[in-house]
Amino acid sequence: MASAGHGNGLINGVVSNKHTATISEVDEFCNALGGNRPIHSILIANNGMAAVKFIRSVRSWAYETFGTEKAILLVAMATPEDMRINAEHIRIADQFVEVPGGTNNNNYANVQLILEIAEITHVDAVWPGWGHASENPELPDALKAKGIVFLGPPAVSMGALGDKIGSSLIAQAANVPTLPWSASHVKIPPESSLITIPDEIYRAACVYTTEEAIASCQVVGYPAMIKASWGGGGKGIRKVHNDDEVRALFKQVQGEVPGSPIFIMKVSSQSRHLEVQLICDQYGNVATLHSRDCSVQRRHQKIIEEGPITVAPPETVKELEQAARRLAISVNYVGAATVEYLYSMETGEYYFLELNPRLQVKHPVTEWIAEINLPAAQVAVGMGIPLWKIPAVRVTSEDPDDGFKPTGGKVQELSFKSKPNVWAYFSVKSGGGIHEFSDSQFGHVLAFGESRALAIANMVLGLKEIQIRGEIRTNVDYTIDLLNVNFYHDDKGLESPADGRRSSESSYRIGDNGTSGGTN
Repeated sequence: MASAGHGNGLINGVVSNKHTATISEVDEFCNALGGNRPIHSILIANNGMAAVKFIRSVRSWAYETFGTEKAILLVAMATPEDMRINAEHIRIADQFVEVPGGTNNNNYANVQLILEIAEITHVDAVWPGWGHASENPELPDALKAKGIVFLGPPAVSMGALGDKIGSSLIAQAANVPTLPWSASHVKIPPESSLITIPDEIYRAACVYTTEEAIASCQVVGYPAMIKASWGGGGKGIRKVHNDDEVRALFKQVQGEVPGSPIFIMKVSSQSRHLEVQLICDQYGNVATLHSRDCSVQRRHQKIIEEGPITVAPPETVKELEQAARRLAISVNYVGAATVEYLYSMETGEYYFLELNPRLQVKHPVTEWIAEINLPAAQVAVGMGIPLWKIPAVRVTSEDPDDGFKPTGGKVQELSFKSKPNVWAYFSVKSGGGIHEFSDSQFGHVLAFGESRALAIANMVLGLKEIQIRGEIRTNVDYTIDLLNVNFYHDDKGLESPADGRRSSESSYRIGDNGTSGGTN
């Protein structure tokens, strides 16, 4: 159960009334733009970087729109561990509610707890962020039953596309190219709804035993990937080159994501990891907000993200965007989403990989290119405002010298000098820290330039400005070296100008501490 936090003035679990004039302004804004549900208060069902970014984005938008950054009340959740380290999201929220500590199933991933807090605080909406409960269809359903807005997709859309097997079946039906996989032969009948896949069709796409996995790998061809449909954050995925490796690794995949269906997919060698950002409203409108290249990865986790895409020709990028729109429209998607693809550098072909039914960690890359505030757009979509009326590098506490093991402890000093083309924000301040249940990611660094080379140079200069002193170890120096090696010696060349603004985000996201689920 939740208890009321007193530091920011939350008394007996009841959110204090906002000024009548501000309420009226939000109502007028919503109604004037064709919305149907003004949102005056939001519970942030997340912590760390997700919560900090959302609070800052909504405050910025509120100030620009209503003349006050406090136009929308922002309520945080706070575990004892978060409070012990003086977590930044608690400090900057309007109010907070204390929740049980420990792993995220006790707090930020606990659907029943989130629902209870939303009810006792009388908020209008809940923002799930990424990781934790953000991809659990039970949360939007539970909130809807109580008349609370979920700032994400409907449960049916989330269930359809948040599942890797289901989304791949839907992609095939929507004429989006897929790699050879264990269900290449499985087709959804043309007359069927894509939102609900019949059980017999879904089961035909799965492999249930080691021998079935071997047989499927032999059909798609080695090397292949054994993947858990519910996996994420680098969990539930293994590359295999022969039958013996399948026998050795199949059980590992099952064990990492217990209960998850398993499927087989062909490995695409010499490929880049490309993706398209979507925002969709409640009326079937879908906007594509540029593209990103997230090919530099470690343990299937993005390290460096950049945008827009330059490795594929413009006509191919346009096809990626059109395919992403078809996919979202086919399941009546609402909210922010990212469609991920593999792009073959050898053949120029692209293949659907998955759809993330939430806002992704690296969304600031797109924000800088598209010049749109994505969390604010999520709030506007939640108000029922049509899209056409909406005005619309991560740093981690990991030690590269110790196998990138997450580290924790006090932070005596953390400082960063912003520059015109480089910006950073952190979930930790001087005097704070990182506890044992924290995500190892605690900062974003973003840089942009008029060319790819300038964006990278600005990023390196920005990273060199970071001063961190304390018990933790970080990936800052490692990332500087990585940028220098992997980008300044890129055989594609860095000096060719790119169309429009370029944005780069640098860091790591690793789920080894098991606190935030599958996050990209």
